[in-house]
Amino acid sequence: MYSDTHFHFHYLTEQFGMPWGASLLASLAERDCFFALDIGTRADDLLPRMALAQDCLAQIGDEAVRAKARSLLYFSAGIWPDEDAIRARKEQVAELERQIARAQSDASPFPGRLLAVGECGLDHHWNPAGADRRSAEGWDDELFKAESEMFMMQLELAHRLSLPVIVHSREAFEGTRACIDEVGYHRGIIHCYSYGIDEARAFLDRGWYIALGGAVTYTKKRLMDQMRELVRFIPDDRLLLETDAPYLAPVPCRGQVNTPLLISHTYEFIADMRGVSAEALCRTVDANCRALFPACTAADRTA
Repeated sequence: MYSDTHFHFHYLTEQFGMPWGASLLASLAERDCFFALDIGTRADDLLPRMALAQDCLAQIGDEAVRAKARSLLYFSAGIWPDEDAIRARKEQVAELERQIARAQSDASPFPGRLLAVGECGLDHHWNPAGADRRSAEGWDDELFKAESEMFMMQLELAHRLSLPVIVHSREAFEGTRACIDEVGYHRGIIHCYSYGIDEARAFLDRGWYIALGGAVTYTKKRLMDQMRELVRFIPDDRLLLETDAPYLAPVPCRGQVNTPLLISHTYEFIADMRGVSAEALCRTVDANCRALFPACTAADRTA
């Protein structure tokens, strides 16, 4: 029940401590969560995140619960487009490759559990956007070009490794589309989707999955019909749900620190909009996890 295709376990654990992290993983197992994807944001964070998860799992006393918690947990590795990373993009992507290679080796604490590259992409909300802002805080045309270059370097890495990509795209639809079209690799997720139907169609036509999170529950009443149209527009076989925890807690928990345990509110909200039960939506999302991530199978869960 209630798979979460995008959360930041290390941010949560850094805030609340390893005992809390162990309790979270145990709770996900006890709730029969099928799939939880811990997302990377820095070139050098994959191996530390795996070590942290290993330490938290070791604190779960019940062996069966511990095994089940381990079976539902997977990882991605990517570089979020912050300015420092963009400026050092070649070195950053090289480090990302090194961490991925070690995570995929026989010495990995989670062999076979690195499933995706990302999150990576373009952010023109936090990063200044538009010709009138490009000189602000050091941002100029060259840095904007470099931001796209770093994104495309990670798309190309994912292509070489035959891994899906977790795409961060905020107020940057045109640039995102241009990058993925230039690389020509269309396999992955547009995470925390925040555009309209026309943009959704463009991504869907290229083969991307669309992930909805708690932000959809913030929709104002005057925009609810528009949101309902978008939610219903996404085909069953391309829909995923996520928390982006610790961010974007869904209503009625908005303003709190988000965790994967709150994702049921998002499932219920979207299920109501699509005219299905939350249980049926869980089955849909789990099937899409299996389709996008071949390692995520019933047999693999017993490892």
